[in-house]
Amino acid sequence: MSAKRIIPCMDIRDGRIVKGVKFEGLQDIADPVEMAKYYNSQGASELVFYDITASNDGRAIYMDLLKSVAACVDIPLMAAGAINSLDRIESVLNCGVSNVSINTGAVKDRTLIAEAAKKFGSERVTLAMDCKRESGKFFVYLGMGRENTGLEMTEWARRGEADGAGGIVLNSIDTDGVREGFDLEMLEAVLNAVKIPVVASGGAGCKEDFLELFRKLPAIDAGLAASIFHSKELKIPDLKKYLSENGVAV
Repeated sequence: MSAKRIIPCMDIRDGRIVKGVKFEGLQDIADPVEMAKYYNSQGASELVFYDITASNDGRAIYMDLLKSVAACVDIPLMAAGAINSLDRIESVLNCGVSNVSINTGAVKDRTLIAEAAKKFGSERVTLAMDCKRESGKFFVYLGMGRENTGLEMTEWARRGEADGAGGIVLNSIDTDGVREGFDLEMLEAVLNAVKIPVVASGGAGCKEDFLELFRKLPAIDAGLAASIFHSKELKIPDLKKYLSENGVAV
């Protein structure tokens, strides 16, 4: 089993960190810069800055805020939100982030992942997917989980890998914010479809959920969570210690 990574995600709306359940009922949580400093000191493996309304609002990601966050951390920083062109990707990377996560942009422009991987390198391009169950299958959704794209999840994952994405962040809308554990069935389906690293997102509610994730799906690359870390009810050093004591290298 390879060493696993622990990744907090900051969902940003109107310049603040927010969190809800299944993308609904978003509540104000904290200031992104202060929280980024906290996660940097906590030893997070990576940090995600996700401007969750940028695509729906038809605007660019909060560049100034992203620069401020990048300036206060020395861990890898992933940026997501309305990253829909090569120019936008270049601008975001120039803010000091290590890689970009592309979701809506990849669906709307089916050439974007391939072009971005060719220009910037696969290691700087991640395919993000928000997925949920529909009629016994897994589909990719956009628009904060409201728009079914008709894209079957594993087929889209294979397309992303073939186009040069360096990894996949898979968020289960069905378990997002529910805190009852990661969506192992959904994650296993994608792991069986691709060979690139897959990050699990959606559903973490306790340290045991991370242990279950890494034990049952040893091929998973990382566990990503938000509210459980934001509330500080589970601190990253404590989680790492717990995982290590239970045979999971982090």
